[in-house]
Amino acid sequence: MSNQGRFTWYELMSTDPKAALDFYAGLTGWSHQGFDGPPPEGMPPIEYNMWMQGEEPMAGCLQLPAEAQEQGAPSHWVGYVHCDDLDATKARAIELGATELITLNMPDVGRFSMMHDPQHATIAFFQPTNEPGPEQEPMPGRFTWHELMAADYEAAWGFYSELFGWEIIDDMDMGEAGIYRLFGRNGRMMGGMYNKPPEAPVSCWAYYVSVPNVDEAATAITATGGNIVYGPVQVPGPSGDRIVMATDPQGAMFALHTVGGGAAEA
Repeated sequence: MSNQGRFTWYELMSTDPKAALDFYAGLTGWSHQGFDGPPPEGMPPIEYNMWMQGEEPMAGCLQLPAEAQEQGAPSHWVGYVHCDDLDATKARAIELGATELITLNMPDVGRFSMMHDPQHATIAFFQPTNEPGPEQEPMPGRFTWHELMAADYEAAWGFYSELFGWEIIDDMDMGEAGIYRLFGRNGRMMGGMYNKPPEAPVSCWAYYVSVPNVDEAATAITATGGNIVYGPVQVPGPSGDRIVMATDPQGAMFALHTVGGGAAEA
């Protein structure tokens, strides 16, 4: 079965990677360690660290380049979406209005393209050297949800569904907030997308990590220099799941999720 359209990696580009490593480790229970592989071809060596859940890599962290900061780019998370054919997917994305930022080859890892979608949300396309393992069930420390806050969610849906074959799971009417579209692949829910509120400056993706208790994590966020953007709240529906959205001390947006409102099931 094709892995086209599956999120397979997550990366934080931060103005202060060392501080970010400890901040997220304290919230999620991750450890962290350096990556000792070669840098992307044609690039100088960089310091790259990975957050770990036991022996399993969860996400990467590196310095936000100075030139990006000079152009006003804040610290931010990027999700990597699997492509069976990177060049074909990238070419189609550009036809649909996306902008290529950079394409690089990571020796023994794979090739990736950093892109802006047509509404300027950052996303990465990734063709790994080796196929990823099977998709895993949610448990503390893993990414559980992928959420796009778009200028026009219907237009965004047309772009991403064309590229990745994502399926509509449901459209939830949120009243004045509009429609929240649940999407997935192969019948499995992956995330949601909706129209951003007027006060939100740009379209962006948010990635949710499962934690045992969102309310306790929210207290830890503010105690360690982060800021709560929304929540903690229970999500609509019978699940009892709770979420919180926040920014880390360097300003990167992230979100946490607790299954059933209590300890997430392993």
